[in-house]
Amino acid sequence: MERRPKLLWRLFPYYLAVILVSVSAMWWLVTNELENLTFRQTVAQLKAQSILVSEVIGPSLASQDNTGTDALCKKIGKEIQSRITVISPAGKVLADSEDDPSQMEDHSARLEVIEAMSGKVGVCSRYSFTLNQTMIYVATPLSQQDRRIGVIRISKAVEGVAGSLRPVYVNMAVAGLIVVLLAAAISFHVSRRMNRPISSMKEGAQRFARGDLQYRLDVSGEDELADLADALNSMAAQLHDRVTLMAEQRNELEAVLSAMVEAVLVIDADERILRTNRAAERMFGIETDKVAGRRIGEAIRIRSLGQFVAKALAAGEHVEDELTIVKGAGLVLQANATPLRGAGDQQIGALVVLNDVTNIKKLERIRRDFVANVSRELRKPIRVVQGFLDKLHNGAIRDPESATRFLDTIADQTDRLNTIIEDLLTLARIERDAEKGDVELVRGDIGAVVESAVFACREQAAERQIALTVECEEGLFAAINAALLEQAIMHLVDNAIRFSESGSSVTIRACRKDAEAAITISDQGCGIPRERLDRIFEQFYQVDRTRGRIKPGSGLGLPIVRRVVNAHHGRVEVTSSPGKGSTFSIFLSSA
Repeated sequence: MERRPKLLWRLFPYYLAVILVSVSAMWWLVTNELENLTFRQTVAQLKAQSILVSEVIGPSLASQDNTGTDALCKKIGKEIQSRITVISPAGKVLADSEDDPSQMEDHSARLEVIEAMSGKVGVCSRYSFTLNQTMIYVATPLSQQDRRIGVIRISKAVEGVAGSLRPVYVNMAVAGLIVVLLAAAISFHVSRRMNRPISSMKEGAQRFARGDLQYRLDVSGEDELADLADALNSMAAQLHDRVTLMAEQRNELEAVLSAMVEAVLVIDADERILRTNRAAERMFGIETDKVAGRRIGEAIRIRSLGQFVAKALAAGEHVEDELTIVKGAGLVLQANATPLRGAGDQQIGALVVLNDVTNIKKLERIRRDFVANVSRELRKPIRVVQGFLDKLHNGAIRDPESATRFLDTIADQTDRLNTIIEDLLTLARIERDAEKGDVELVRGDIGAVVESAVFACREQAAERQIALTVECEEGLFAAINAALLEQAIMHLVDNAIRFSESGSSVTIRACRKDAEAAITISDQGCGIPRERLDRIFEQFYQVDRTRGRIKPGSGLGLPIVRRVVNAHHGRVEVTSSPGKGSTFSIFLSSA
């Protein structure tokens, strides 16, 4: 940045220029007047000399003694230090004090001579080619008995006249230089006195601009600069109060925006992002500093969001909509936009608030599915029981074989209803205890829990001719609720038996992996398709409902497993390949 000159060096040159112009003008006026005065005095002197010379030369000229007249002119001219020229009425030079009259040209055309011939005193100043210098000429008519007998012209060099003024010019130049120096010194002093408080105010203004609003200028004195300093101090005090208030309001706003779980976008009228909050940064994977000033379609490449913002800006009023954004697992956003207005109620942008309702929508879907699934699962056995009861009432009871078969089926369906209800109650109890923190965890032997769960399933495995292999690492302890963990393992082993082919095997292992205790149940069953692995822990969800040879469960076993593992602050994982079997793993902290 180019450095600008100080005010001192702006004022002082102007002052100095005014002084120089004033002195120069005075010099010109005085010298011009002196030269005019000297010229007039010289003309008057030459007139007086011409009168005296005419008295002396008149008799000689009247006698037409040109030689005597010329000698007399040379003598007198030397004494009075002026050139004397005698000219006849015809313009012929009769005598001259400095030149040979016979060699001189006709003078009848000279202005001063023409004027003298008319009876007046002729005065003229011009360059003389004879003497090679500027001359002042005064021509006086010479008459005798009312007859014009000639003209006496006396001249003097201008340089000689100007030379007499040189001492005056020297004195004037010295005096002028002294005046200029004194005036320049005074101007410099005055400029510095004016510049000092202005420089102080400049420094104060710079400190104000840097944010030092508590600095105060010196207000000594009673002039306008003191009033200006007092006004600047008052302005700084008001700015300090306003900046402090704005900073507090900004901090409050930042705290509110940062604490909001909703994403906030401030958009201008051109769909450019002005600011966002942390929730928006996390939601869309952006940084405020990088997206500020960019159009929303460029910064956040989500078409539905861009369309919503355009709609909100066009509407000019509160707009609400639900946006479904396909991003990873997908987002469902409740979008609200309110117009921002500036001076004159003119719309300058919009405030967009986005609330992530994905989980709420998911829970609503799960609730709807749960109600539908419960209704369906309960309706099946009830319908079967009603059907067989109708048949018994219609006479099948008199057929012992049919009656026995129908009653066995009714008993099975009743057991299924009881199982579903018991599992629902178990699931609700686990969730309730987990939310209240009532699930008591005690450090226990995982191997013993696994052995107990497997023992409870051995009869079922024997019926299906499935071998159960247990491999437990000794000394494997963790914080557990033995009853809940045993129930979870039983559900996994039960599923492995039901979905395994007869003659196959199920392996149950318990070992330590890093800082965790791992319980794995592996089968050689039909496996689970990859696209369904994310849903198998949903309530009443069954991978394949068409396999009639597999006795259906309640559909709540795996949800119970997940709730139990969550209550133990662990995790459950599954790997499966269709046709090759599945492996369910429970990981608990063994620390």
